[in-house]
Amino acid sequence: MRDHEIIELYWARNESAITATAEKYGNYCHTIAYNILRNKEDAEECANDTYLGAWNSIPPQRPNRLSIYLGKITRNLALNRYKRYTAEKRGHGQVVLALSELEACVPSETTVEQTVEENELAAAIDRFLYAKPKLNRNIFVRRYYHLYAIRDIADAYGMSESKVTSLLFRMRNELRRFLEKEGIML
Repeated sequence: MRDHEIIELYWARNESAITATAEKYGNYCHTIAYNILRNKEDAEECANDTYLGAWNSIPPQRPNRLSIYLGKITRNLALNRYKRYTAEKRGHGQVVLALSELEACVPSETTVEQTVEENELAAAIDRFLYAKPKLNRNIFVRRYYHLYAIRDIADAYGMSESKVTSLLFRMRNELRRFLEKEGIML
C-alpha cells in the first residue's frame, strides 16, 4: 500500500491504517528503536507506540513522507524510554556516546533556543549534509540520527571501524566549521 493511501486511512479514522503501517514500516520502526534501546522487547513496544502516536496525530497532521514522520515518532519514543531507563540505572552507553560525539559541533538545546530557532539549525544541518557525498551523508545519519553503533555501520558499508570513526570525526569538524560560517554560535 502506498503512503498516501495509508495516510487517507488515518484521516478516515479507519483502524486498518495501523495494520498497514505495521506491515510496511514495522521493521523500520523496530530497527530505529532497537538501535537506541538495545532491547528487542522495548523496541517492539516503541514500534507499537509509534502506531498509536501516528493514530493520535493524523489528523490533524498530514505528513509529506510517512517514513520520516514515523521514524521521528519512534526515535522520540525510544529516546524518552532510554532517558527513563538510564535515570534508573546506567547502562548500554551507545546513545550517550553518539550524542557526546556531536556536542563539540552542535550547540546545546538552551544555546539553540537563545541563538537560533530549532528549524534554522535543522535546515543548516540539512544543507551541510546534502552537500556531502551520499555515502558520507548516509553514514552520518545512521550514526547521529538512527544511533547505529560504529561496528554496525562499518559492517553495512564494508568498511573498517577506524575508517568510519575517522570519517565521522572529519564530518563533525566540517559541520562545526559550517555552522560557524552560518552564524550559529557553538
